Amino acid sequence: MQAGAEAGFGPGRPRRRGWRRGAALLALALTVGLAACGGASSGGGGQAQGGQPGGQAKPFKVGLVTDVGGINDRGFNQLAYQGLQRAQSELGVQGTVVQSKQQTDYIPNLTGLAQQGYNLVIAVGFLMQDQVQQVAKEYPQTRFAIIDVGIEGIPNLASAVFKYQEAGYLAGAMAGLIEKERALPGIKGTNKIGIVAGMKIPPVDAYIAGFEAGVSKVAPEVQVILRYANSFDDPAAGRELALAEAAQGAEIIQQAAGNTGTGAIEGAKQAGVYAIGVDMDQNYLAPETVIFSALKKVDTVTFDLIKSAKEGRFQGGINVFDLKSGGVGITKPIAGVPGSIVRQVDELRQQIVDGKIVPPQTLPQ
Repeated sequence: MQAGAEAGFGPGRPRRRGWRRGAALLALALTVGLAACGGASSGGGGQAQGGQPGGQAKPFKVGLVTDVGGINDRGFNQLAYQGLQRAQSELGVQGTVVQSKQQTDYIPNLTGLAQQGYNLVIAVGFLMQDQVQQVAKEYPQTRFAIIDVGIEGIPNLASAVFKYQEAGYLAGAMAGLIEKERALPGIKGTNKIGIVAGMKIPPVDAYIAGFEAGVSKVAPEVQVILRYANSFDDPAAGRELALAEAAQGAEIIQQAAGNTGTGAIEGAKQAGVYAIGVDMDQNYLAPETVIFSALKKVDTVTFDLIKSAKEGRFQGGINVFDLKSGGVGITKPIAGVPGSIVRQVDELRQQIVDGKIVPPQTLPQ
């Protein structure tokens, strides 16, 4: 089976001029090399620096602080890193990544970049919301941004919020229809779908709320089994939870747990059931197992935040990304999923865009 391309979301692949591409590729090679070696340290995290094409005297400097998942989480943090890499290549910015090893690293890492005179400091993830507000207030001349949480009232802090419940709704509908119709080999019709979640935080719960609503819409007889790992960086825990859900009869397992969820995909593969990826197209992790993936365009949003700051269009406040804007979505499913199911999900997508369906963003109490 092969993974499909993204279902009409996000911009096309940009053109790149020859000299800049060469310089950017050299810069990215240096970045990856330093990251692999651990680099210098800031707070408690490893730091990797990217190159600056053209030798500008005063480069536009962007610092990216990851959450504890790190840039190799094959999801949220990796996408933010890719957005920074694209900005290095296309905009000629100088990029630095500081990887947080534990949550106590957040303030030192954010503060260190501000003290070094970075033009824009980006915090990746909901878990840094308190810390980025504190540091932004302490350094009002530095521009800050945070991804996956909405914050208002701080002029030098921009925030990006995704309506991930909309992607969750489509993913739930697709999974529900596949289970209901026994649409793939090996699905016996147990009418059970599993979710392996990371931590119980609003962005995760919004996705789950949308997912459960999507399942209920198309297949109310299908039960959703939900388990939290209470971690985004524990693949072993994700694997064990997926195996436990499969043992309960789940034939499709949605991961919503960052790097923990890569273990859930591994567990689904081991149990001989299907999986759904999250944040980016994760079919490459297990091509015969991952049916499709829900998308959160963190790479595009990171690039856009950097571009607006570099071009003098930076504004504090909340920026919302949804299905209509292409900020979230799902990939096309693997071969074998009937076209009738794809068409039904496409119809639901259009109803969400048109405002006829409003997926819930909170779980029932």
